[in-house]
Amino acid sequence: MDYNTNYERWFNCETLDPSLKAELIAMNEKEKEDAFYTDLEFGTAGMRGILGAGTNRMNIYTIRKANVGFAKYILGLENGKERGVAIGYDNRHMSYRFAVESAKVLATFGIKSYIFESLRPTPELSYAVRFLKCAGGIMITASHNPKEYNGYKVYDDTGCQLIPEWGDIVVKYVNEVEDELGVEVCSNEEAYPYMTWIGEEVDEAYYKEVMGIEINPGMDKSGFKIVFSPQHGTSNIPVRECLGRLGYDVVPVLAQCAPDPDYTNTKSPNPEVDMAYELAIIKAKEVGADVVVICDPDGDRLGVVAKHDGKYVLMSGNQSAAVYLEYILSQMKEKGTLPDNAVMYNTIVTSDLGELVARSYGVDVEKTLTGFKFIGDKIRKYEKTGEKQFVFGYEESYGCVIKDFVRDKDAVQAVLTAAEAGNYYKKQGKDLVDVLNELYEKHGTFKETQIALSKAGAAGAARIKEIMDNLRKEAPTTIANVKVVASEDYQASIRYEDGNEVTIDLPKSNVLKYYLEDGSWIAARPSGTEPKCKFYFSIKGHNAEDAASKTEVFHKAVLEMIGE
Repeated sequence: MDYNTNYERWFNCETLDPSLKAELIAMNEKEKEDAFYTDLEFGTAGMRGILGAGTNRMNIYTIRKANVGFAKYILGLENGKERGVAIGYDNRHMSYRFAVESAKVLATFGIKSYIFESLRPTPELSYAVRFLKCAGGIMITASHNPKEYNGYKVYDDTGCQLIPEWGDIVVKYVNEVEDELGVEVCSNEEAYPYMTWIGEEVDEAYYKEVMGIEINPGMDKSGFKIVFSPQHGTSNIPVRECLGRLGYDVVPVLAQCAPDPDYTNTKSPNPEVDMAYELAIIKAKEVGADVVVICDPDGDRLGVVAKHDGKYVLMSGNQSAAVYLEYILSQMKEKGTLPDNAVMYNTIVTSDLGELVARSYGVDVEKTLTGFKFIGDKIRKYEKTGEKQFVFGYEESYGCVIKDFVRDKDAVQAVLTAAEAGNYYKKQGKDLVDVLNELYEKHGTFKETQIALSKAGAAGAARIKEIMDNLRKEAPTTIANVKVVASEDYQASIRYEDGNEVTIDLPKSNVLKYYLEDGSWIAARPSGTEPKCKFYFSIKGHNAEDAASKTEVFHKAVLEMIGE
């Protein structure tokens, strides 16, 4: 169906929401095409897109369509109707409305729902699924995306985002819905008997679990100051409650504490972007804070800034995770609590530094595809077999989980770990950057960066496909005059090295990775949540200056290689 036909179908719908009808009337031809040229893609764990009218937009009709698919999946589970679905939502425009629409669609299928009474972080939704023994979960969020976006994520009964095996079932059901405008939804009155509002009981249980991750609970916390910002999002209350109850001195960035869908007082809600930290660093300088911690709007990612030699130094997700690992594993070893069969999980685009830290303590490392659902699935596997014991899991994109009572990234846990590690090392006369530098001295210096090429709309999608296709057709043998010694194509599930092909035992994914002779690597993949083609760089150098210099060269070489 072409975009004009889709547009007319919506325009002529007599029951269309009036606000969306007004948007249709105001659209120019380019806006019309982008809103209707395709259906908003429902991936294996949900969907994310710009808010507005159209089949390629987040609105009540695309939300209803998605929920029909998820409802049919739930009905296929044992006692799915009765066990029900936990539903959480963040501070974004339409989040509450989408949560209620989700519950109403589920009610139409006779499925119970447990809805948070107000906004909560994504990790608490994951916890709620487990705490309430639900058959699944829904989180309405677009994570760290700009204010124009919203999203819809679905979870299994362990609180893990659906892995492809089960997500494909939902996708099949979603794609069977031919007319999103015609999805039947029961009235509010008819839905109420199926809807239960949740809040304090789940909060308190979650807070207790988070506070229980302390490794040195009796450590004196005086003289250690933390500046915290929730970036107008969901982590404000959970983080301040947990840190406050444990006795930490927390200074909030009050201008960014209110749940504001327009993110009025932050230049970016994304911890991966330097300007997201501006107000927090200003506050840190005012109060002399030891660390700055900021969460993204749905509270699953954490960015850390450490005071080092009088300056505030932003740490990447790879760097902070390596320091957390060093603290956790060193303390577990010292206390004799490190399991002999311990395992740490990270992804194929995370730095090698975390792996080297883990292995230095005898901890096994297993890599997954990008997406925390794959880490959650690994945890589930070994939980059943007992073969290995989980001690840490993380992605490069500022997300980690310390204890597995949550099966998604958990910034609330990460804040507590950053605070405890920072306090511990300060008592030794060090800061978090000092610890990172010690790890570099021991394991080698790495610099991890990204290039994210934004390619919106139909033309952008075609360009992203072209980039990936061209890389497969003409695989580079050198990059910046450095030999490619091995490469991996996760879509073909093949690793190429020394003329040999080895099968990669991971689900298929559109990712290419190149290993270089100097110990560096570069990976390419289209984003699963944004219209971007991402390039990941893990560059190994003799020291920080060498790694930084080499990174600039590799950035330039890759852009030239793909014609950008």
